[in-house]
Amino acid sequence: MIASLRNLLRPREAMPQPAIPAGQRVYAIGDIHGRLDLFSALVSAIEADDRDRASAETTVILLGDLVDRGPDSAGVLRLARQWGEHRRVRILAGNHEEMMLGALESVDMLRRFVNPIGGGRETLLSFGIPERDYTRASWEELQAMARGAVGPDTLAFLQSFEDLITIGDYCFVHAGIRPGLALDQQTGPDLRWIREPFLSTPASHGAVIVHGHTINEEPQFRPNRIGLDTGAYASGRLTAMGLEGEARWLLCAQAPTQPEGISGWPDTAPAGAITIHRRDAA
Repeated sequence: MIASLRNLLRPREAMPQPAIPAGQRVYAIGDIHGRLDLFSALVSAIEADDRDRASAETTVILLGDLVDRGPDSAGVLRLARQWGEHRRVRILAGNHEEMMLGALESVDMLRRFVNPIGGGRETLLSFGIPERDYTRASWEELQAMARGAVGPDTLAFLQSFEDLITIGDYCFVHAGIRPGLALDQQTGPDLRWIREPFLSTPASHGAVIVHGHTINEEPQFRPNRIGLDTGAYASGRLTAMGLEGEARWLLCAQAPTQPEGISGWPDTAPAGAITIHRRDAA
């Protein structure tokens, strides 16, 4: 009994904080969804932030859903490829990349891809398909135009996206993981589409899962996961998180005005300067 009381009264050791290996730095960027304006501003902010810190082996991870809904998916993909030419940039495949690739192969998937929720119409127009041709084309004609507009280089780029990336005590995925399964047993559909039971479980996953896919007004910090999707295409707010050792910090590109709702996008992006906000993370 006395020994039990001593154990209860003994100060508990602090749980170790998740960390990135020494000498490394990671930036993870949430769902971009065609917001080239925000992505461009955040690229510049990350480059400046990285220069201001001590030298490190830096990796940038895009958490998927670069395309759809916003006005310039083609431009986002082009900038991501250019950035990767001089910076270690790793990109996760999101459910919208999955739909885009499927739309180039299946007319049924093309119908899903271009509905208002999918947002593929904006993607195809950003690749230079004239709106008049888009409106008048049959499904088969539209698919042929899409294949030609996207082209083999961009197709190969999309097909190169990864499913899961682990660095130190963090695991980066697009949507989440299936609780109770080891990381090396996770499947593509879960990694790109899952919400529940992943979002609500308090269970440890063996690593802190950093993900996008599910929109929140602010980044979500939980002991077992961190959600970085702040709804860029609708909120005008694109969020990135920096990681080094046990430290975490946030960089946010914020448009000066926000479109109404989350189901559409105005014909032109809001005018004005994009601001960058920096703060330490939880």
